[in-house]
Amino acid sequence: MRIKIVNNSRHSLPEYATAAAAGMDLRASLEQPIVLKPLERALVPTGIHIQLPEGYEAQIRPRSGLAIKHGISIVNSPGTIDSDYRGEIRVILVNLSNENFTIQDGERICQMVVAQHATIEWEEVNSLDETRRGSGGFGHTGAL
Repeated sequence: MRIKIVNNSRHSLPEYATAAAAGMDLRASLEQPIVLKPLERALVPTGIHIQLPEGYEAQIRPRSGLAIKHGISIVNSPGTIDSDYRGEIRVILVNLSNENFTIQDGERICQMVVAQHATIEWEEVNSLDETRRGSGGFGHTGAL
């Protein structure tokens, strides 16, 4: 699939790290570093704009390395970029650690996964088909 992209950053285009990778890393596009204090969040620009085909979305997901090493995650994970959005991709990072974390220009801050999605129409009914699980929710199997 070919996707149109505008790169207003000083960095190379997002790319897959391996041939079988599902996500590609996006980098921070900063004039100066951002210091995230514990439990602080920031909207981090990437300088990237994309044009997805209708019926597709881009999911913005945390990087596991930043999460395990530094406690950095994404507040609205996964974030969704809709096919009709043309603005800059910006990422809401949060520092869940007890130490300050500095985001540098060019730092890999998240992964982006492009995925196809369905558009549904509701069919309003009075009841739903029965299943073995029924309405069992959190912990209903004793796993919690």
